[in-house]
Amino acid sequence: MAEVEETLKRIQNQKGVLGIIVVNVEGIPIRSTMDTATTAQYAGLIHQLSVTARSIIRDIDSQNDLTFLRIRSRKNEILVAPDKEYLLIVIQNPSE
Repeated sequence: MAEVEETLKRIQNQKGVLGIIVVNVEGIPIRSTMDTATTAQYAGLIHQLSVTARSIIRDIDSQNDLTFLRIRSRKNEILVAPDKEYLLIVIQNPSE
């Protein structure tokens, strides 16, 4: 567990990182550095998007799988690293 905490702390200290959210398979946030309302919004929407993206990748090639998803808007960049049991979401300001 200390290893996980150290990794999250290292990510949070990177330049431009606004927040980190860890979501379980059901889309429920289990760890976050952001406020509750923002966490719930990002967790729900990004979980749905990652499930859809994974499904699209598998539809195109059943031997393939989603390993990383990067979404960039005018204000933020959202980095999503899916795993079997968890989803790591990092929100950052790309201009910093």
